[in-house]
Amino acid sequence: MDGLNPRKVFSLLFIIGIAVVFTLQFGPGSNGFSYGEAAPTAGAAAVVNGKEIPLRDFSLAWSRQMSFLRSQGSPIPESVARQFGMDKQVLDRLVNAELLAQSAERHGITPSDEELRKLIHQNTDFHNKEGQFDFTRYQQVLRDFYRRTTQEYEDELRRQMAAQKMLDVVRTGAVVSDDEVRARYEKDGNQAKLVFARFLPTMFADKVPAPTPAQLAEFQKAHEKEISDYYAANSFVYNVPERIRARQILVKVAPDATPEQKAQAKAKAEGLRKELDSGKDFAAVAKASSEDDATKLKGGDLGWVERNAWEPTLANAAFALKAGEVTQPVESPLGVHLVKVEEKKEAQARKLDEVKGEIATTLYKQDQAKGLAKAEADKALAAVKGGKSLKELFPVPAGQQPALLRFEAETKPEAVETDSFTAAGDSVPHLGPAPGLVKATFEAAGPKPLDEVFTVGEAHVVAQVVEREKPDTAGFDKRKEELRTQARQAKQIELTESFLKSLRKSGTVVTNTEAIDSVLGAAG
Repeated sequence: MDGLNPRKVFSLLFIIGIAVVFTLQFGPGSNGFSYGEAAPTAGAAAVVNGKEIPLRDFSLAWSRQMSFLRSQGSPIPESVARQFGMDKQVLDRLVNAELLAQSAERHGITPSDEELRKLIHQNTDFHNKEGQFDFTRYQQVLRDFYRRTTQEYEDELRRQMAAQKMLDVVRTGAVVSDDEVRARYEKDGNQAKLVFARFLPTMFADKVPAPTPAQLAEFQKAHEKEISDYYAANSFVYNVPERIRARQILVKVAPDATPEQKAQAKAKAEGLRKELDSGKDFAAVAKASSEDDATKLKGGDLGWVERNAWEPTLANAAFALKAGEVTQPVESPLGVHLVKVEEKKEAQARKLDEVKGEIATTLYKQDQAKGLAKAEADKALAAVKGGKSLKELFPVPAGQQPALLRFEAETKPEAVETDSFTAAGDSVPHLGPAPGLVKATFEAAGPKPLDEVFTVGEAHVVAQVVEREKPDTAGFDKRKEELRTQARQAKQIELTESFLKSLRKSGTVVTNTEAIDSVLGAAG
């Protein structure tokens, strides 16, 4: 049996072959099937129009799915794979394959004996050391690894080949006209590339001086609604509950602990409390003895805690203390706690009238920063129209990407170059939705600065078209066959989806969730 990969089940290669289509159209959460009410037998993963899909086939397909993920460098746990609906994908692929096989049977589509023989002979599991098909090995592998008789395996393989032929028949309807190819080229061949710079108010906030009393009073009077709305949106800043900064020592108690084990934990906590009473540092004792892995190495430091973050008994005991005091042992569902309160802050409830001036100052500075950002953007646009490039004006340090592409806060305008994009959407790469900017880009005949400052979210944007490709006859002739292939593939997917929907609509599928859960539970 040298060289045999027992996980390689050749009879399921057809399913893998069409998996891309099925995964695209019927991925996690799809439930296009018409589910009946008759329960499958215990050994079936599903029943499709009265035909059972054996649970062992599902188990093998699931194993192949997990093996494939591991081979791609994604060794995710099976429990996580199920959370992403991969078990549903695997079952859907098996069901789709069965629907196609049944349709092939109704249409009289069957593979020839020669096609079957050729496919079996291509399976390297059945080859000898010289790389030739070996009938004795074929029988041995089927018996020992595939757990099939020769007749069972060949009948199953013939069915799957028929299903593939049915799919091929469906796909032959994917005829693409020259007009469709031309339309695809007009859309895909109309491309551009930009360099842009963003001017954000946050980049200029530190350049805004504090308002004078007269400026603040005038601003506050003119922006009463904005101030009120800001207060409502940020009420959590002005209405802060009582808080303590605390440390803890935890002696864990298991949920199913016996009374004796609980008593032992409490006794240990009382012993630690005596150590603290003798003068030992709380943080040092926590590092040495606490069983809370999250805070142990930090000396039990919990940071600032609000009362509602804790179980009531523990919260009541801790919040009753003064700064510097330590609780007696307190029991909770987690175990027994000792808590030291290092600092307390009383609840704050600041009314709108108390913070109007503070909010007005914030909004005033924001408004001024927006004005500065716009002024700097206007200045940059004038420079670009005068012949400067954005890369000259706002260079990125050598060897680095712009902060925007590093997903870091932008502290100054930087030139960002986009990938090529088409006029099909309203988004600009690295910038996001910007319909006005996209429209202006594709109105440009060639590379040039765009004539205005665009507002995109909070940012003012200045942009230059640096590459412009427009569809023409020469370009179309060069890409015509490539685009025809792409259009045909897209139409094949559409036809496959439509055909499977019609099969599902007229058919009945019953799934055996309990049996599948038992298999995957055992596997996990």
